[in-house]
Amino acid sequence: MSSTLLEVTRASHEEVERLERLVVKDLQTDPPTNKDRLHQSHRVRNMIEQITSTTHKLIEIYEDKDNARKDEIAALGGQSSTSANVNVFSAFYDRLKEIREYHRRHPAARYVVDTNDEYEQLLKEEPVIEFTGEEAFGRYLDLHELYNDYINSKFGKQIEYSAYLDVFSDPARISRKLKLTRQYQEYMQKLLEYLVYFFERTEPLQDLDRIFSKVIAEFEEQWSNGLVEGWKNENHEDGNVQLQDAIIDLDYYSTVEELMELGPEKLKEALAALGLKTGGTVKQRAERLFLTKHTPLEKLDRKHFAKGSRGPEQNGGTITLQPSEDAKEIALMEAKVQKLCDLLHETIVRTKENIEKKHALTYDEIVQEREEDEVQPESESDDEDQQIYNPLKLPMGWDGKPIPYWLYKLHGLGQEFKCEICGNHSYWGRRAYERHFKEWRHQHGMRCLGIPNTKNFNEITSIEEAKQLWEKIQEKQGLNKWRPDLEEEYEDQEGNIYNKKTYTDLQRQGLI
Repeated sequence: MSSTLLEVTRASHEEVERLERLVVKDLQTDPPTNKDRLHQSHRVRNMIEQITSTTHKLIEIYEDKDNARKDEIAALGGQSSTSANVNVFSAFYDRLKEIREYHRRHPAARYVVDTNDEYEQLLKEEPVIEFTGEEAFGRYLDLHELYNDYINSKFGKQIEYSAYLDVFSDPARISRKLKLTRQYQEYMQKLLEYLVYFFERTEPLQDLDRIFSKVIAEFEEQWSNGLVEGWKNENHEDGNVQLQDAIIDLDYYSTVEELMELGPEKLKEALAALGLKTGGTVKQRAERLFLTKHTPLEKLDRKHFAKGSRGPEQNGGTITLQPSEDAKEIALMEAKVQKLCDLLHETIVRTKENIEKKHALTYDEIVQEREEDEVQPESESDDEDQQIYNPLKLPMGWDGKPIPYWLYKLHGLGQEFKCEICGNHSYWGRRAYERHFKEWRHQHGMRCLGIPNTKNFNEITSIEEAKQLWEKIQEKQGLNKWRPDLEEEYEDQEGNIYNKKTYTDLQRQGLI
């Protein structure tokens, strides 16, 4: 019966309802790992896209632009939209004939097929999500390629990768003149594309189009008022030419050939705005305009100026700078990048911690960690087929099963230890607590305090206690403090020499 339009409508409504129930059922389960969470999110996203697609088809059917639905409903009542005098019985038997012919051509349609199992299989699917090894299935960002572009560019600086993770989300650090270059625009384009691609893979249920629409609306309002940070209206700088209602930023062009792509009319307007000659071929106009990129107008040869032109004195020697379309495009990309960085703040922080952790690890520890990461997905995939009963939320053992409760109590894994030096990080169990004093997080915290991580500071988790102990150790070793009561010398009338403390005591007793 799927040949009729009404049956297609009914089947589409059924599909939408089944998919909605599957979405609810899938979201009611709590995925145990980050990998399972991503698979769940992508499954739900795929089902929502199917619902949207089917709904659009239903809207087209209900709009009934070709009157096919109206004719089919009329045929069920023995009527016709073209003729009112139709025999009800002949219409019924014609309809019955169509049904029999359909089932003759499709014998399988005679049997009722339970599609519940088919839809339930959707919950067991694992969508293919591509991540690099550095991204660790969406836990960290992989900005190494963009980092290399940054440090090898004119607008970048020679900094460490961990420092780059702090500055890449803040374009305001870069001067406006360096932003108006093709190199910076290409860099921002690559950065935006990567962040969008990463966000779509890690947060598939977020509506990125709606987020960007709000960013664009706020940006347009600020741009029209000249309030975009780093792009406010300023006076002319070398390498910018004002047109009647646009601007050519010469810093954006590195060769005459690139400038020629603007066309003869724009070049003519730009030359006229500066009082330069506007004739010649496109190449000659571009060469003449390109001279103003590195040479101030007042130092330019008079032969390049048009007759009757005041030359450099035009506009009082100052050329008003208005934002160009290229500048607006770059500023909009910066706004989108900043919004994505706000949404991915936790991932950026986690990435930086991972980089600092790797710096504190030895080569053998890094190799061991990589081997554990390679084995981890296999153990997770094996556990997916089993529903482990763990009401007490006990930690998992080496075999992927909860450890015995007596072992849990023996090691005191229910006891929480917090370390202020590690950023108030929690450690469960005495063994993990004692072991963390030699791990990278605690070492990094001690390094930030300027205190060596020696055995003297074991069991010290408070920043204030660590500082006080370090001061006492320095006093004991006599490294920084001058002790006048012991080292300052005094001499009495008889020539006897005492330290300050002894001399003061004798003087108080009247013996000196």
